[in-house]
Amino acid sequence: MSVAVAGVGTSHFGRQPERDLVALAWDAVREAFADAGVDGVDAVWVGTVFAPAGVAQRVLRAMGITGVPIITVENACASGTTAFVEAHEAVRTGRHGRVLALGLEQMSTAFAGAITPETTDPEGRAGLAMPAMYAMSAARYLHTGAATAEQLAAVSVKNHAHAVHNPRAQYSGTYTVDEVLASRMIADPLTLLQCCPTSDGAAAAVLTPATGARGEVVVRSAALRSGAPWNHRSPHVWGHDIVAATTRDALAGAGLDAAADVDVVEVHDAFTIGEIVTTEALGLVPPGDGGKAAAGGVTALGGAHPVNPSGGLLSRGHPLGATGLAQLAEITWQLRGRCGARQVEGARLGLVETMGGGVSVLDGNSCVVTVLEAR
Repeated sequence: MSVAVAGVGTSHFGRQPERDLVALAWDAVREAFADAGVDGVDAVWVGTVFAPAGVAQRVLRAMGITGVPIITVENACASGTTAFVEAHEAVRTGRHGRVLALGLEQMSTAFAGAITPETTDPEGRAGLAMPAMYAMSAARYLHTGAATAEQLAAVSVKNHAHAVHNPRAQYSGTYTVDEVLASRMIADPLTLLQCCPTSDGAAAAVLTPATGARGEVVVRSAALRSGAPWNHRSPHVWGHDIVAATTRDALAGAGLDAAADVDVVEVHDAFTIGEIVTTEALGLVPPGDGGKAAAGGVTALGGAHPVNPSGGLLSRGHPLGATGLAQLAEITWQLRGRCGARQVEGARLGLVETMGGGVSVLDGNSCVVTVLEAR
C-alpha cells in the first residue's frame, strides 16, 4: 500500500523553557491535524530522547488523544524519523488506517550546555561529548586536505542565510566566513557558529493511505539502520558509513539510481562538518568535494543540489526528538511549493537524512533516510 503524508506541523524552534512539552506538542499536532483535515488517528508513534517517562500519553491526553495504541521510541537524534518509519510501516501494511508521528524535546531545561556524555561508555567516561566527536572528524578533513577551515565555515554561512526565510527557525542572519571562524571556539576546529544551538520544539506528521490525488505527497521509501562496529580500520570518519548504507537502502526502495536524482535535501547538520560528510556519504557530491560544494554554492538555494533550505539544525535548531519530523515537514512543504523565498523551484522529489550517534564502538546509533515525492 502506498502511504501519503497527509498533514505536517511544527512548533517554533528555540529556547522556550517557559513552554512545556504539552504546549509545544499542541502547536505541532494541531497544525498537522488541520493540514490533514482530520480530528483523530488510530495510533501514535512518539520520538523523544530526554523527555520524562509517560510523556507521550501526557501530551496526547491534553489533546484528547487517548484509547489508541501509543508507542514511544528513542533512537538518539533520529528518534523523530524512527517514529515516522514505524508509523509509515503501520499504514503500509494495513495495520492502522491513520497514524500520527510526533517528535518533541525540551533541551533548555534538560542541559545547561552540551549533552552530558554517557559514563557507561568508554568514550563517555573520558568526557567525549558530541562536539568533540564531530571536531575529530573536522580535524581529520583538515589534516587530509578534504576540506579547509573556510569551507567548513561556508556551511554555516549558507544555512544561516537560508534560515532568514524560515520564520520558525531559532537563528538566522547574514554572516561572513571570517565572522564564523572568529566566533568563540567550542571544540577545535569548530567554532560557536558551526555548532547547533540548544533548542526546544515539536513536529508532527499524519500518515494515511495514498489516494492518488494530484499533488499528493507520498513516501517513496523509508530506510532505517543502526550503526555497525567502527574503529581505526575504517577509511572514513565516524558517521559516514551508516549514512551511506542507509542511503543505498532508501534509494533502492525508491527506485532511484542516485541521491542526485532528488530535487531538495534536508540533512543532519548538527555541526558544519556533519553536512559535508553527509553530502559525500549520500553521493550528492564526490568524496572530498563536500566542502567545495558548500563554498561554491552547489548546495545553496539556486545551486545544483539544494541542501537544508530550512536552515538545517545549525539555524532552525535541534530539539533532538523533533528534528527528524521537522525535516520531513520542510520537505513536504517544499514539494507542495509552499516555502516562499526559500522554495526550491519545481521540487518534486525530496530526501531527508537524520543520523544519531553517541555509542562507543558503533558508527552511530541510528540513521533514517526517507524519500518523498509530490505526484
